[in-house]
Amino acid sequence: MSTRTDELMDYADVVARFEPVLGMEIHVELGTTTKMFCGCPTEFGAEPNTQVCPTCLGLPGALPVVNSAAVESAIRVGLALNCVIPPWSRFARKNYFYPDQPKNYQITQFDEPIAVDGYLDVPLDDGSVVRVAIERVQMEEDTGKSLHIGGSTGRIHGASHSLLDYNRAGVPLIEIVTKPVTGAGERAPEVARACVTALRDLLGALEVSNVKMEQGALRCDANVSLMPLGATQFGTRSETKNVNSLRSVETAVRFEMRRQGAVLATGGEVIQETRHFHEGEGTTSPGRRKETADDYRYFPEPDLRPVAHEADLVERLRATLPELPWLRRARIQTDWGLSNEVMRDLVNAGALELIIATVDAGAAPTPARSWWVAYLTEKANELRVELDALAITPAQVAAVITLVEAKTINNKVAKQVVDYVLAGEGEPDAIVAARGLGIVGDVAALEAEVAKALAANPDIAEKIRGGKQQAAGKIVGDVMKATRGQADAARVRELVLEACG
Repeated sequence: MSTRTDELMDYADVVARFEPVLGMEIHVELGTTTKMFCGCPTEFGAEPNTQVCPTCLGLPGALPVVNSAAVESAIRVGLALNCVIPPWSRFARKNYFYPDQPKNYQITQFDEPIAVDGYLDVPLDDGSVVRVAIERVQMEEDTGKSLHIGGSTGRIHGASHSLLDYNRAGVPLIEIVTKPVTGAGERAPEVARACVTALRDLLGALEVSNVKMEQGALRCDANVSLMPLGATQFGTRSETKNVNSLRSVETAVRFEMRRQGAVLATGGEVIQETRHFHEGEGTTSPGRRKETADDYRYFPEPDLRPVAHEADLVERLRATLPELPWLRRARIQTDWGLSNEVMRDLVNAGALELIIATVDAGAAPTPARSWWVAYLTEKANELRVELDALAITPAQVAAVITLVEAKTINNKVAKQVVDYVLAGEGEPDAIVAARGLGIVGDVAALEAEVAKALAANPDIAEKIRGGKQQAAGKIVGDVMKATRGQADAARVRELVLEACG
C-alpha cells in the first residue's frame, strides 16, 4: 500500500500511540584548501567547472591521492565525538549512477571507517542533556551540483534541462552517522535539532569546516520511524535528504512523525524511501526507494592504500581539541553575568563568537556586546548580510571601543569611524587621524563656542542662571553642532553651567 502524504495525524496522537526512532546522518564539507583526492581548490562560489581536473572528473588514467589534512581533520572530529580511532581505515567504492557523480562511483568508507563507537552529549533548551550514540565517522568525497532548469520546484521532475557544476565534486566530506535514538518521545523533533546544532557548534569550534548550512557545508539526512508503544522492533524508516537549516530539521522530523502516524493508523505500510523536504511548506515528498548496502556493490578502492596512522598521531591530535562549545558558553555566561535569554539571543544572532573575539582583542564585554547587537546588527540588516560578513573585524571594533574609552572620540563619532571602516578606509586610528575626528579638547576653544551659543540664546541663558539646568541641553546641542559632534558633551555641559554661574 502506498503512503498517504495528504493526511497527517495530530501530533499529540502520534506520541500517545507510537515511539519515534531517530537516526541522523550529517555530511560535513571539510575546510581544506584542496580536494580529497586531487589538488583542485575548494573555494565556494567560483565560476562553474573552473575548479576541476582529470582526477575529480573521473577521466581515464587519473589516480587519486589522499589529502592528509582531511585525514587529520576527520581524526580530530572522531576524537571530539569520543570515538575509537582504529589503527587503520580503508576506502571503498560506492557504485551508483547520477549525473553529478562523474566517476559513476563515490570513493567513501564502508566497513572500515576512520572512527567508530562514540557519543555526543547534546544539551537541550531546558538545560537537560541527551546522550546520542555515534556509530561511525567516515571520510568520503562530495558530489557535484545539479541545477534543474525550467520547472517550478527546482527539481528534476518538470525541468526542461539540467546544468552540472563539478566544482564541488571531490571536496572532502566526513559523514557522521548516529546510532538509533530512542526514548525522546514528544521531544524527538527538538532532540534532532539539538543534535545537529551541537554538531555544528562542535565542528565550528574544531575549525575543520565553516559549517554554513546555507552553503551546503553541513547537510543533514534525518531518518525517522515509528513503532507502537511497548514494541521492540523498529518500524520502517524514511530518510529526508539534505535538510539545510536547524529549524528545518525539527520541522521535517515532526512532519514525518505525523505523516507516518497517519499511514500506520489507517493500516498502511511506511515505505523505506528517501524524501525531499520543502522549506516553504514544511513538508516532505517521496524521492526514491531506499537502496540497501548490497545495491551499491561496495568493494575496496583498488587505487588507494589503507590509511594507517603513526603511533603518536592520534594523541598529538587529541591535544589540539578545544573546550566544548556549550561548556565554554556556560563559563562565559557566568563570567559576564548574562541571563539564559540573553545568551540564547546572542547565539541565535550569530554574535557571540564575534563578541568573544572582540573581548579577546582588548575590549570589555559590555561595550563589545553593545556594538555587535546594536549598531553593527543594524548595519548588517541594512546591507542584508550576516553579521560575520560585515567588513569589520573584532579587533577593529575593539580599537573603536578603546578610542572611546580613552576619550579620543565620543560615541557619535565612533559610529562614523565604524562606517568608514565598513567602507574600506582602513584602521580606526588612521581614520580618526586622517579625517581629524578626535574630540575637541581645547578648553579655550570650547569656552568660546559656549559663549557664542549663550549669546545667541539669551533667554536660554537666563533660564540656566535662574536654576533650570535642564535648559542647558539646547546650548550643549548647539556647541556639539558647531564642533561637528567632536566635543565631549559632558564636558561642554560643565562649561555651560560654569559660564552661567
